[in-house]
Amino acid sequence: MSHAWDFIRPAMLYKTLSAAVYGIDANIIQVEVDCSGIKTDQDHFHTVGLPDAAVRESRDRVRAALKNCGYDIPPTHITINLAPADIKKEGSGFDLPMALGIVGAYGGLTKKEIPDCVFVGELSLDGGVRGVRGTLPIALEARGRKILRLVVPEANAKEAAMVGGLDVYPVRSLLDVIHFVNSGNGIVPLRADGDALLREFQQFTVDFKDVRGQPTAKRALEIACAGGHNILMIGPPGSGSAHVRRGSGNYQNPQCSWRARLGQRASRHASLSLASPHHLRRGFDWRRGRAPSGRGLVGSQRPAFSR
Repeated sequence: MSHAWDFIRPAMLYKTLSAAVYGIDANIIQVEVDCSGIKTDQDHFHTVGLPDAAVRESRDRVRAALKNCGYDIPPTHITINLAPADIKKEGSGFDLPMALGIVGAYGGLTKKEIPDCVFVGELSLDGGVRGVRGTLPIALEARGRKILRLVVPEANAKEAAMVGGLDVYPVRSLLDVIHFVNSGNGIVPLRADGDALLREFQQFTVDFKDVRGQPTAKRALEIACAGGHNILMIGPPGSGSAHVRRGSGNYQNPQCSWRARLGQRASRHASLSLASPHHLRRGFDWRRGRAPSGRGLVGSQRPAFSR
């Protein structure tokens, strides 16, 4: 079904909610979309509110996604403000609320405003919704602000559903979100058992019996695990500290839910923002530390393999 607009409607402002991630914290961002009532020869799409390069590039993704979903936007003046304007906005998670705001400004949504739902997601050119980083702190911030509905990419839904007291709606495409906003149904909130997920990620395959030698290191870890102390391990690359540390997982007390969430927030931010391959991309356990890199395996400060 085509939704092409051959004429320009009166100028209209539409507002949606999204969120910006800062380290392991998040802030709720109001996405204000203003579409001019004047048809122009060239397209004018401006995003203000301290956007970074990924946010500014969203204009091309959003326009292509809308066109491939049947919403042919005529050339006009479109201004998008990300408020509060004094906070830097990073990432591609604003694509989805921007596209919804444009559709709403042209009268494509039945609701005049959506104050009770946060939208996060990156759009592909065919209108699909890709995963983004930081959905767990976004969910925690939304619940803290008493916004009890969260629309996220399907790839991030399980992570966001770890937060209780919040309805998390996994989506695959922009059309699914538009249908959800207009009809209020079609997407079932995801329910996740946080305790079951926590137990799943607290299963360790390496034990101290698999570590040969290293009696001093193992004894120090046993004491640290028994008393819940911190421990700093220092040694040259390839000395076996990572293997010993992994073997201590079965000796540590299970994490409580709040501590697991804090660890998940930190690990998700680090794993998706650092490109180095030696950073673990594990789930909810922050006790695993770092894995040995190629340099560590050969005991050299130079790359193990030529690039």
